[in-house]
Amino acid sequence: MSLIVQKFGGTSVADVEKIRAAARKAIRAQQQGNRVVMVVSAMGKNTDVLLKLASDVSPHPPAREMDMLVSTGEQVSVALVAMAIDALGAKAVSLTGGQIGMKTDDSFSKARIQSISTERIERLLDEGNIVVAAGFQGIDDDLNITTLGRGGSDTTAVALASVLGADACEIYTDVDGVYTTDPRLLPEARRVDVISYDEMLELASLGAGVMHNRSIEFAKKFNVPIHVRSSFSDAEGTMIVAETESQTASVCGAAMTPSEARVTVLGVPDVPGKSLQVFSAIAAKKIAVDMVVQNVGLEGRADISFTVRQEDLQTTLKTLEGVVPDVGADAVTYDDQVSKVSVVGVNMAKQTNVASTMFRALADAGVNIQMITTSEIKISTLVPRSQAAAALRAVHQAFSLHQKPDDAKSWHQIRSERGNRADVDSLISRLQADALEALTLTGISLTKEQARVTLHGVPDKPGIAADMFETIGEAGIFVDMIVQGYDGEDGSTSVSFTINDDAIDHSIAVGKEICKKHGMRDIQSGTDISKITVSGIGLRSHTHVGTILFKQLADLGINIEMIGTSELQVNAVIATEKADAATGQLKKAFAASLESGAV
Repeated sequence: MSLIVQKFGGTSVADVEKIRAAARKAIRAQQQGNRVVMVVSAMGKNTDVLLKLASDVSPHPPAREMDMLVSTGEQVSVALVAMAIDALGAKAVSLTGGQIGMKTDDSFSKARIQSISTERIERLLDEGNIVVAAGFQGIDDDLNITTLGRGGSDTTAVALASVLGADACEIYTDVDGVYTTDPRLLPEARRVDVISYDEMLELASLGAGVMHNRSIEFAKKFNVPIHVRSSFSDAEGTMIVAETESQTASVCGAAMTPSEARVTVLGVPDVPGKSLQVFSAIAAKKIAVDMVVQNVGLEGRADISFTVRQEDLQTTLKTLEGVVPDVGADAVTYDDQVSKVSVVGVNMAKQTNVASTMFRALADAGVNIQMITTSEIKISTLVPRSQAAAALRAVHQAFSLHQKPDDAKSWHQIRSERGNRADVDSLISRLQADALEALTLTGISLTKEQARVTLHGVPDKPGIAADMFETIGEAGIFVDMIVQGYDGEDGSTSVSFTINDDAIDHSIAVGKEICKKHGMRDIQSGTDISKITVSGIGLRSHTHVGTILFKQLADLGINIEMIGTSELQVNAVIATEKADAATGQLKKAFAASLESGAV
């Protein structure tokens, strides 16, 4: 018999009728010849009510007790769903996270799954039961109840689908699939039939609320197809798999992360080890850093800017208070009224003018860009929060995301073409690992023969970035990394981009034209540089990755010229003379996390 894992979110079990509807879906799947495991979230706003109770009782409740409290929401749901199934004439057993054998570490409120014991679930399924499992929760080695973080029921469902070898993992929610952007923000957003793990992972981390990003990490790692469907209709929904919907569309989706905060450490001595001091202190607080920008320094000093969630801002600033004197930096500035607008697409790296198209769309909408970071499949911009909605609409329209690509493929077409590509031996070895959510790196690579151009004193106003990169594109220059920092000097910014080293003379000439046209302070360039890239699954949620990278480079006396980050990659631009040594050192440092044969 095939096995299906069905996950029902809070809106899908918000009241008695919805609980009965969820029960009927599970019973229907069982009657069609499947063994069924349901993963259920807390009812509706139940978790918010519990959080409010906690804040009323204590301004700073202990993390352990918070997990004990909020985990009760799922226990209510699973019991009620099991009762509904029983009332409809089928057999069901409800289980807590501990009862399904969900072992985690002891990081309360953001625990990671280490192992899942499936014997009890398998036995109950063999006895003809629908197993109703509590999402979001587990237990640590001391039997303390732990939780996986908001949205963690998605991760529970995909993890169970992985270890049980499920034929499908169906995520039932209040929307009927994954859209090109949040349809609540843009009514013209289009539902996509298929989206790749990499694209969904970036979109999930950027604020697309359909899926929890750690669940996508799990699915990518263990090759679990995810079917996102509506709880309230029989619409086909969206498949999240290894393949993408279109081979030609440069962008598959856009996202807006509303509540971001920008932090800039000004005047950091431009010597090895300083980035390590800054980011290791932040990582020790388990704060996820997103847009990291270290631009090329002037007069021996550089500025490091990064974004964190607004809720983590005060902890970040407090942490930096103790670090800045040791680093020797001048000051720390921040802005808590910014949002991040991004576009994502796996075909982006193969096409030119994607960045300039985005920047032009923002310029035409009168949106000012404060920071820019790029990766192979993502371009992120930091914009004033008051302009975020306009920015999202502008980029969505610029890339015609409301229209289905001409070469779009359905899941049925992709499945018939793909055959059986799963590496079964590799999959089994990873499932038997001690920590299911351990960091998994897929490669450490080196791109040599690179050069860099930096423009200082870039006017901080709409349209400058668009004009710059349109001019660069028209000159036939192919740009790789783009980094726009926040330098805090005279209301201006600095922008760096990397190119192949054989294009340096042409790029400098074009850069001088841009510099003169917009009255910028100066232009700098650098050659004999290389880009070192750490790729993997869970780079952002495993906050120690950057710390290890910076430490290895600092130990070798290597200074970092530029930094760029994404959900799937961390890129550092360094001098070529030490690039091979750095690559070897990083492979040793990350040996336990590298997939067998990946590098």
